[in-house]
Amino acid sequence: MEKDRLDPWGSGTVKDYSRLRSEFGIEPVAPLLSRFKKLSPHLSRGIDFGQRDLARILDAIDANKPYAVMSRIKPTGDFHLGTKMTADDMVYFQSLSKKATVFYAIADVEAYADNGLSFAESRKIATKNVADILALGLDPDRAFIYLQSEEMRVARLATIFSRGVTNNMLKAIYGERQIGLYMAALVQAGDILMPQMEEFGGPKPVLVPVGADQDPHLRLTRDLAARYQDEFGFVAPSAIYHRLMLGLGGDEKMSKRAEASLLTLDDAPKVASKKAMSAFTGGRDTVEEQRRLGGRADICPIYDLYRFHFAKDDSHVELVYRECTKGIRLCGECKQEAAGLVKKFLEEHQRKRDSLMDDAEELLASGGKRMLSLRKR
Repeated sequence: MEKDRLDPWGSGTVKDYSRLRSEFGIEPVAPLLSRFKKLSPHLSRGIDFGQRDLARILDAIDANKPYAVMSRIKPTGDFHLGTKMTADDMVYFQSLSKKATVFYAIADVEAYADNGLSFAESRKIATKNVADILALGLDPDRAFIYLQSEEMRVARLATIFSRGVTNNMLKAIYGERQIGLYMAALVQAGDILMPQMEEFGGPKPVLVPVGADQDPHLRLTRDLAARYQDEFGFVAPSAIYHRLMLGLGGDEKMSKRAEASLLTLDDAPKVASKKAMSAFTGGRDTVEEQRRLGGRADICPIYDLYRFHFAKDDSHVELVYRECTKGIRLCGECKQEAAGLVKKFLEEHQRKRDSLMDDAEELLASGGKRMLSLRKR
């Protein structure tokens, strides 16, 4: 991350989350936690750390009014644990109300502009991605799932928005980029605001769960929502931001750009277990130092595995952290336990996902028409 800019297309980590609040106006989540009837692990463990206008979503839940949950995932490969964090938030916020609809954009336009993947390649990858999010708990009857490149409403919005931005404005947000990435950013703004179009019930609160590095897209879209408020009645989109999980190498976020540090939902369970056993840790150089000084859980990808995904409950996370930092827990035994949790999760998840492949293909083929037809019944 550059000093003055978040990079949504990079692989760096965010080292100072407090800076995001002071410099970019991201608000803390903590003051709103008491309004939730049930907390997700992301909320109770401080993984979802920041928000913009999250209260609008909570107001809609309290009043039993419609709201949308919208995010996009690039179909550049198998879901990895960083991607799973976004998917988990989409599933959780859908679960909070029967009035919630998830809009899941398969970001094949961005995959083409950023990663050079053809639309045909993205389409092949997307089916398994959709099956993954179904296996994680998404309710398909309240989900609009589509390919960016095939959704004309998004394309029309992106074209309209293109008149409201200048090259200097985009450069200030994203830095010097190829035109294709600027176009992909406008398409994403179309994704985020499409749920407020009349065919989806008109203006409403929309929550966008994303990693902290994706905030530039939210700032652009919120500005566009204000510019076109008179024409479309847009409500500025809300956002909730999760921390970036360390890759297994410990030096950057978990990303498809850093395959050596990647753990995916399609890894063979035994292979994933071995990856965990080989990961970097925040341990000391010797057992004696570990006992005396304690481990450094805050820079440890193995601790992230517990905290972000695989600990049984919050007390388990607290136990791992306490034993690590007090020198009670050694890295070998900690890795062994984490590897077992990873293996068990993947075995169960992959069985469930494989049983949902036909459903995923059907949803993808419908281009969202299935959800619209269910709404009209």
